[in-house]
Amino acid sequence: MQLDRSTGWFSGVTHCPSPNFNARPDGEAISLLVIHNISLPPACFGTGKVQQFFQNQLDPAEHPYFASICHLTVSAHLFIERDGAVTQFVSLLDRAWHAGVSSFDGREGCNDFSIGIELEGTDELPYTDAQYLALQQLTGQIRNAWPVIGLERIQGHNDIAPQRKTDPGPAFDWQRYRAALNEEGNT
Repeated sequence: MQLDRSTGWFSGVTHCPSPNFNARPDGEAISLLVIHNISLPPACFGTGKVQQFFQNQLDPAEHPYFASICHLTVSAHLFIERDGAVTQFVSLLDRAWHAGVSSFDGREGCNDFSIGIELEGTDELPYTDAQYLALQQLTGQIRNAWPVIGLERIQGHNDIAPQRKTDPGPAFDWQRYRAALNEEGNT
C-alpha cells in the first residue's frame, strides 16, 4: 500500500469509488482520523455488502436490516476486512460521509476535516491481527502526509458522536494500536 499524496488514493488496495462524497470546504485542512466499524448484515463478514452499501447498491429485499439502511447515502475513505484486505472508496483529499453529526476539539462537522477508516467488525468481537497491521500501515502513511494528526487526533466514532455511536467499541484495542504507532514513530 502506498499513498499518492497528490491524488489521495492508495495503490496496492482495491478501489471501489463511492458516489457518496464531495469536496472539502475551501482551505480546510485534514487534521483528524476517525476509526469506525461496520459489518453487513451485522456480525456477518466477507459478504461484500459494505461495498454495495457505500455504492448505494444494497438490495433492501435481501435482508431485513438492509431495508432499514438502504436509503442512507454514506461512505468512508477506507475499509479493512477481517483478512486485512483494504478497499478505498473516496480520495483522502475529498470529504467522505462517515461521521454524520459530530464534533471534535470544539468543531462541528468532522467530515470536513477528517479521514474515516472502517474496520469490518462489531463493537464486541475482537478485531484480527491482519486488521491491526493494515490499520497501522494506513495510519502511518496518513500521518506522514498530514503530520498534524498526532495520537490525540485519532479518535473513535464514539468519541466524536458519543450520543449516537458506539464504534469501534470495547473490542477495539486502543492500547495495542497506539503502542504500534508509537513504535513505528521511534524507528
